[in-house]
Amino acid sequence: MMFKLNKKLLISVSTAAVLSLGLSACMESASPTKSPIQTKKDIDGGVSYPVINGKTGPYYVNEQVARDAKNIRYGRVPTAEEYAEWNSDIMPDGTGLPEGQGSVSDGEEIYDAKCVMCHGDFGSGGGGYPALSKGNAYELHKTLTNQRLKPDTDGPVRVFGTYWPQASTLWWYIKDAMPHPLTDSLTDDEVYALVAFVLNANEMEIDGVEVDEDYVLDRAKFLKIKMPNRDGFEPDIYGPNGIKNVRTYFANPANFGAQTYDVKNPASRCMKNCQEPTAKVAYIQGAGISDFHPPLSEVRDLPVEKESTNFDVKKAYADNCAMCHDTGAAPAPGDKPAWAALTAKGMDKVYENGLKGTDTGMPAKGGSSLSDSQFKSVVDYIVNQSK
Repeated sequence: MMFKLNKKLLISVSTAAVLSLGLSACMESASPTKSPIQTKKDIDGGVSYPVINGKTGPYYVNEQVARDAKNIRYGRVPTAEEYAEWNSDIMPDGTGLPEGQGSVSDGEEIYDAKCVMCHGDFGSGGGGYPALSKGNAYELHKTLTNQRLKPDTDGPVRVFGTYWPQASTLWWYIKDAMPHPLTDSLTDDEVYALVAFVLNANEMEIDGVEVDEDYVLDRAKFLKIKMPNRDGFEPDIYGPNGIKNVRTYFANPANFGAQTYDVKNPASRCMKNCQEPTAKVAYIQGAGISDFHPPLSEVRDLPVEKESTNFDVKKAYADNCAMCHDTGAAPAPGDKPAWAALTAKGMDKVYENGLKGTDTGMPAKGGSSLSDSQFKSVVDYIVNQSK
């Protein structure tokens, strides 16, 4: 579960190109018995083959592309300081966890100033951002086995306190990825304070002591945190046998509900026609309700909203756009080269991207409730500042 986000340092993508040549033997025709040279099984149970005489296993590869991929480099070599910052792992055993301390009360102040606008009061969630708490973690942990067998059945509650197996993930995530978009701007003491606040919101204990409003969290206390769902995941990835446990687990498809090609040989792999038909599909003809009293209306003439004549474009920008466009997360109003590249396709395209949102992080209308015409005027304001 441990990962890092929002690091803007691009080191290299050539590794991905090279790794793409290590094709896993997922087809029956690529079984180990048909190639004399193979490497150790991958961690997910597959088999990788090196490129030998223009082939990887039974498949041909473009060796020129492979050679070129090794020589492709993007970006630059990071400095020692940049690499140290990027390589700041926080592990469950405390490796990488710095000294520091922070109280629940301090964490609440920081949360209200930098986090509540996305994660809601007391971590309740909202606006598309995840909840951090829904109440007592120990009681709600029991809901993870809930099944929604009926429409009104309560499902599992998956938040930090109930679901995450290690508290170190929370510390690491806050430090490296929060708050958006000013990542890595919090001090170690502020991170401890925020973690303490989240523990308090989840009504958790540390070594038998309730994390109340006066609780002060430090490194020694942090290492005593025992998450309710610590043993709720499989396979067990922790400790010196972690990788071995993963290999053993994925070697048996029955452990994760996989469909094998040959039920008598669970180790075989399948790419197509893997599951025999288990049910007949029947379609009901002529069903449905068509006689409504009174008849359904087909009118689609919604009233036209009247927009205010006192629209303040500068205030709209400050309230809805400045968080990203003034902090480097998106092109700034005065960034002429960046906006020139965007407007080269025409303002209609710029409007469209802004109104609909993009897959690179721009939410539709910047997440605002502005009308289309109001939003376009804000776009004009930003673009014109860069001319």
